Amino acid sequence: MESSLRYLANLDALSFEKLMRDYGQEVWSFAYSIVKNHSMADDITQDVFLQVFSHVTSFRNESSIKTWLLKITRNISYNYRKAAFIRKVFLVGKVVITENSISAEQSYFEKEATNDVWKQVFKLPVKLRETIILHAKYQLSISEIAQILDIPQGTVRSRLFEARKKMNIRLGEVL
Repeated sequence: MESSLRYLANLDALSFEKLMRDYGQEVWSFAYSIVKNHSMADDITQDVFLQVFSHVTSFRNESSIKTWLLKITRNISYNYRKAAFIRKVFLVGKVVITENSISAEQSYFEKEATNDVWKQVFKLPVKLRETIILHAKYQLSISEIAQILDIPQGTVRSRLFEARKKMNIRLGEVL
């Protein structure tokens, strides 16, 4: 949290640029997981950082800056969804290959498996989807997720349980 305070204590152009570099991809990815639209996620990311810049004094240091940014991202994303009446979405997965010695066939099957998992994640109801993404992708604690979603920790636990249960059933059917 000390590094978070350094960003905000003296929010000049350089520290703001560093804040965007350090958290921009996570903000964009979380926005995309909600709206499922690249250009809308770009707009949301821009709006998040504009809001952070103009409301920097509202950061109360009760959570990490990452938690604060993701909460702002969630709120703005839902505002965009309501305004745009999104009905149909497409998943465009990004697969990162960590080994150079991986065969083309192995790479293909790993990409397909990853795409299958993400397709199933995006089929979950939004409340389960955002909970499991915050936990699995962003590795946030139960209490941090509860802060972002404005729900009790017990609700976070039950949503994670339900999301995992649905994913196990769905992935069993797909794989």
